[in-house]
Amino acid sequence: MSSAVIIGASGGIGAALEAALVEEATFDKVYGFARSYDGDRHIDLLDDATIAAAAATVSKGPAPTLIVIATGVLHDGDRGPEKSLRELDPEWLAKTFAINAIGPAIVAKHFLPLMPRSGRCVFAALSARVGSISDNKLGGWYGYRASKAALNQLIRTLAIEEKRRNDRAIVVGLHPGTVDTALSKPFQGNVQPGRLFDAERAALQLLDTIEGLKVPDSGKLFDYEGAEVPF
Repeated sequence: MSSAVIIGASGGIGAALEAALVEEATFDKVYGFARSYDGDRHIDLLDDATIAAAAATVSKGPAPTLIVIATGVLHDGDRGPEKSLRELDPEWLAKTFAINAIGPAIVAKHFLPLMPRSGRCVFAALSARVGSISDNKLGGWYGYRASKAALNQLIRTLAIEEKRRNDRAIVVGLHPGTVDTALSKPFQGNVQPGRLFDAERAALQLLDTIEGLKVPDSGKLFDYEGAEVPF
């Protein structure tokens, strides 16, 4: 028996991932957690205690062989990605890092130990191509770029440690492309035709990418087509 866990299940991609996994019925149990949920389905990436409580809930059921963190922040109210150096704000930078990098790391702290010590299992977090340092040709978006780059480094480090516990475990970052969700809404006008995906399509693409992952892929970043994105 095994389970799947979606962190951020109330968001566009997270909800679509949970629905797809339930429909596919590959797992005996699918857990969905989100900040907006109540009770034992509540989780807040800024609150270690809620992450620990969610992990405790999962620990009572079948061991998870798939965990996906489908959370992130790009804008909030009048705060958004910085276009230039003069827009940098320490409070916004701290929040961006807290949600995009620190939160997923604390999820890993509590949830990775729940995964089997043998056999293939996947721990994935939604990252972004703009977090690639080598691919940065345009500049701007300081906090989002830097926090996703930090997430990518955390993924690489987690993969190294998890390999010592289970040499068939896969820890990766996933770039979903531009998906028609609240996160991308203010920026969809710049998306090329045919490159804006609905959440359901994005979820299936990500699940296909996950299915195709091999053990040597652990510690890397892959896009929705299964292609590696350089750090």
